[in-house]
Amino acid sequence: MKLSKRRSALVAAGISGALLLSACGGGSDDSSSSGGSGAGAEGGTFSVYIGEPENPLVPGNTAESEGDQVISSLWTGLVRYTEEGEVDYSGVAESIESEDNTTWTVTLKDGWTFHDGTPVDAASFVNAWNYTAYSPNAQGAASYLARIQGYDDLQAQTDDAGTVTAEPVATEMSGLQVVDDRTFTVTLSSPFSNFPAITGYNSFHPLPQAFFDDPEGFGTRPIGNGPFQAEEDFVPGQGITLTRYEDYAGEDAAVADSVEYVVYADVNTAYTDVQAGNLDIVDVIPPDVIESAESEFGDRFIRTESSQITYLGFPTYDERFADPRVRQAISMAIDREAISEAIFQGTRAPADSFIPPVIDGYREGSCTACALDVDQANQLLEEAGFDKSQPIDLWFNAGAGHDAWMEAVGNQLRENLGVEYTLQGNLDFAEYLPLASSQGLTGPFRIGWSFDYPAADSYLTPLFTQAAFGPAGSNYSFYSKPEVEQLLVAGDQAESPEAGLEDYQAAEDIVAEDMPMAPMFFTEIQSVTSENVSNVRLDLFQRIVTSEVTVTS
Repeated sequence: MKLSKRRSALVAAGISGALLLSACGGGSDDSSSSGGSGAGAEGGTFSVYIGEPENPLVPGNTAESEGDQVISSLWTGLVRYTEEGEVDYSGVAESIESEDNTTWTVTLKDGWTFHDGTPVDAASFVNAWNYTAYSPNAQGAASYLARIQGYDDLQAQTDDAGTVTAEPVATEMSGLQVVDDRTFTVTLSSPFSNFPAITGYNSFHPLPQAFFDDPEGFGTRPIGNGPFQAEEDFVPGQGITLTRYEDYAGEDAAVADSVEYVVYADVNTAYTDVQAGNLDIVDVIPPDVIESAESEFGDRFIRTESSQITYLGFPTYDERFADPRVRQAISMAIDREAISEAIFQGTRAPADSFIPPVIDGYREGSCTACALDVDQANQLLEEAGFDKSQPIDLWFNAGAGHDAWMEAVGNQLRENLGVEYTLQGNLDFAEYLPLASSQGLTGPFRIGWSFDYPAADSYLTPLFTQAAFGPAGSNYSFYSKPEVEQLLVAGDQAESPEAGLEDYQAAEDIVAEDMPMAPMFFTEIQSVTSENVSNVRLDLFQRIVTSEVTVTS
């Protein structure tokens, strides 16, 4: 689930406001905030629902939505994004420049500090990136650094069983060099025109010396450089309250005094607490309340056209799902439109590609196996010799509202393919992702994916390359193919992101044929707020922009 930002020529035309929030009945950009005019005194505190983060709150080890929401309040990266998806140098970087798209010079603004008062300097970025990339540190977002020269030298060698056969030959990437306190250079293994865009992602955030003094304990009370700071510990199962950082150097200083992140095991409970006024914001409400929430909450019901794709992934490492024909058949046996209407009140668009419509590079119907075709599905299963007598395990994380639609998928597989199913939905997110990373899933699984930076390759490289295999990345299907990786590299090496689209689309075509994950829905998100807050907005990555929230009572 996961995230990043830009102001070089990127994909602004393709996004062009498509991801802006619109409150129910609103029209202008300002109406994307709930609660009317947003008038209210600066200060106060508000509360936000999250699920349990997978890992301690360290940027390079946070590649899922729950922890990322908290990280977004605690850190500000090199770059940020405009609402149109362009790189915006309102973060720590003054500039990120290159003459050949291979060697990049990063110049930092002066005056940025961590929450402990120490300076955010070039070394704090270089040291953080090296730590994240070093495979013995097992950082879940490490693969985003794989384009940097010397990354491979920081990776341990393993056999097919995952046993380490050789330790890394280096602890620092050769492509990183500190020039002075405000300048460092990054040399990539090959040209990548989109490099400034990716540097807003969590893997590229800085870390203070305090992290390296105590890496194990740091994530409990993290020290970032963002608009809010942690003055207390994160308590698993409960959450954390962050307070406004008064010395914040960015343009988006927090309006409220504090934000309380409250961990819930079940989103239904969180929704009930907003109804009762005991919680202020739920970013994604349960699907069965969408229709009633709109009338109940009025202008506090927020719709967001999302960059997210909901997938049904396949464990390609499992012999039963190793044949692409089996994966195609399961995809073709699912009536996405019927599930959207029955479960989501029509607010999910059936997905027909691996690149969503909000991004340059989308092609309508590029995923032919995403279309319902029961006869072809049964023929493919027969050709593959699939054993229909054994039920299919359907995996999803608990407490997040996925039960109903995954059960609908199972019922369609039973009806259309004659295969029984077993729902495996008892693990919370913090347990579910580690199981996925360790190849522990025994059947098709639910996963959602939002871009980490607004570009076509952000839907391909992090999901379908070997460098992104768990635990260093989010390739939970463990699919890779040399032809795909070669085309992705060719797209990276194009003179501009636009010029690389042809290669990215060619890679998508191969992925669509192999179907390691089946795109299910392009997602619209519905959120609700209490009367206590206004100016509630979700950004391009479906994160609540906590610095903007105004407490009204």
